[in-house]
Amino acid sequence: MPNFNRRERLIDTAIQLFSESGFHATGIDRILAESGVAKKTLYRHFHSKDELILAALKKFDGLFRNRFMARVDAKAESSYDRLLAVFDVAGAWFEENKFLGCIFINAAGEYSRNDSPIRAVCSEFKVMIYRYIRRLCADAGARDADVLAEQLALLLEGAIVTAQISQHSRAAQVAKTVAKTLIADALPTAGRTTELGTA
Repeated sequence: MPNFNRRERLIDTAIQLFSESGFHATGIDRILAESGVAKKTLYRHFHSKDELILAALKKFDGLFRNRFMARVDAKAESSYDRLLAVFDVAGAWFEENKFLGCIFINAAGEYSRNDSPIRAVCSEFKVMIYRYIRRLCADAGARDADVLAEQLALLLEGAIVTAQISQHSRAAQVAKTVAKTLIADALPTAGRTTELGTA
């Protein structure tokens, strides 16, 4: 197996195990055993477990971002409809088998120091989600895209945590109901392409 493939196998295995069991609870030996990669190869690519964690989070960021945004875009054509579709796509994510919550929220909980590079990557991911929502808000004609994006991003985060901790299968739909009200207050009527009650 080429070195590049071994590196990717390590990262993919780490993503799975970190998601399922957490970061501190998942040891290097377990990652090696399940990936089938030798320890020498691991340390050729990563000087520490933290470096592997960073690589895993960065790869997951790209995979999740592209999939999530593509699903939102496929679900609705206008920016207004996409704002609501964010919660529909989140709801579908929550209903997937073995929904384990947001890997970035979980990582930030385990690496709470403000100077932690791992926490910084988690923060960057959340900023990216906010910027995506803000772009949709601006494109939809929100009077204050910053405020609406902050509100909707907070709703989304709350739904994620509720779905993970409380196993609340309708968390995204509850958040969407609140989002409709916030969007109605923030967008001129002319900026809407569907009725709030039917979106």
